[in-house]
Amino acid sequence: MDSPAVALPDGDRMPVVGFGTGGLHGDELGDAVSTALEAGYTRFDTAEGYGNENALGDALADADRSELFLTSKVLPSNLDYESLIGACEASLDRLGTDYLDLYLIHWPNPAVSLRESLDAMATLRDRGLVRNVGVSNFSAYQLSCAQHVSDVPIAVNQIEFHPWHQQPDVVEYCEESGVVVDAAAPLARTQVFDDDMIRELAATYDRSPGQIVLKWALERGATVIPQSTDPGHVRENATLFDWELSADDCRRIDERDRSRSVYNLAPTDWSNETFGIAR
Repeated sequence: MDSPAVALPDGDRMPVVGFGTGGLHGDELGDAVSTALEAGYTRFDTAEGYGNENALGDALADADRSELFLTSKVLPSNLDYESLIGACEASLDRLGTDYLDLYLIHWPNPAVSLRESLDAMATLRDRGLVRNVGVSNFSAYQLSCAQHVSDVPIAVNQIEFHPWHQQPDVVEYCEESGVVVDAAAPLARTQVFDDDMIRELAATYDRSPGQIVLKWALERGATVIPQSTDPGHVRENATLFDWELSADDCRRIDERDRSRSVYNLAPTDWSNETFGIAR
């Protein structure tokens, strides 16, 4: 796969198609990453909350680090200054790398000053541990605030983005302010494959439903991080650049938006082990 890339504020280029690792562990992750590497993926996305950074580091150990683009994320429970610095250092240790190409605040935490979190991000970048800083699951309002107080550019907002949950207000603000929209759960965790119109387009184009959905996201200016353990699907998801989805068909997919999230997380459950906040 020769994936096009999008320019980030500091000049780095991020492949528009990456491989997501949420929910993958152990041998299952290792096998999937091996297939992804063979298919030409160079961007890999993880998070301390996924609990798989050690496994991903092992799976990438023989790859040329200079050819990779690695993203990880810090939990909302670690957004105070010292905890965020420590969380990044721990992620680097687990991944077996000296730096991250992109480090994201996984979810906002209203109990911690955003200025404090972004000051820590600036320190990480100054130390060379992080090359680019971003956020995840931020609303347009939260992103605007982050940009206002940050000493470093906010390069990316990774949000749930797929035909059933398009978040047009967030996407529009990102476009206006030069922030890359990185589509998490771009396949709606396969739920959108049951959409009759998506299946119709797949038949028309002789492509898989996954390819149709990912191509639509790319046409809408987002980058994507699909995840799969099926070798055929991993390879299919990389073949998005030698065919076109018509503007009319993109508009048909636009009309499928129903503001339906597929996340089953509860970031407002403050006692949650992953997303909770210490009293």
